[in-house]
Amino acid sequence: MRTFDPKALKAAAIAVVGDLVCSDHCTAGSVSAALLTATGAVFTGICIDTQSSLGFCAEHAAIAEMLKHRQTRIVAIVAVDTRGTIRPPCGRCRELIRQVDAENWTTGVVVAEGSVVPLSELLPFAVPTKKSNAAEAS
Repeated sequence: MRTFDPKALKAAAIAVVGDLVCSDHCTAGSVSAALLTATGAVFTGICIDTQSSLGFCAEHAAIAEMLKHRQTRIVAIVAVDTRGTIRPPCGRCRELIRQVDAENWTTGVVVAEGSVVPLSELLPFAVPTKKSNAAEAS
């Protein structure tokens, strides 16, 4: 894992967390995420929760923002709730991180205060993805 400042990454996530009532059927922002790319860029995202399960996690939003900027390599990622408590990524988010870039197998995932583990430890039986042409371009 590449070194990074978990406190600074958490602060970036805390900067965008906050409940937003969009409608009677949709809320957003109760969890936010921040990720650090190989270029040093930080991207953030917030969750969207709907009554019909059409929402998505904050990690997905941050990854989508990163992809808009044509980057794929995630050095580190963290998610927090409105109390600032670190929330480890769900299985769906872990898989998305892995599938976006083969090198993300070593992404540092902040799972608790003072605890960072490589993505590979959170997906112990997954088969690492093969490097794609898209990943080589980033």
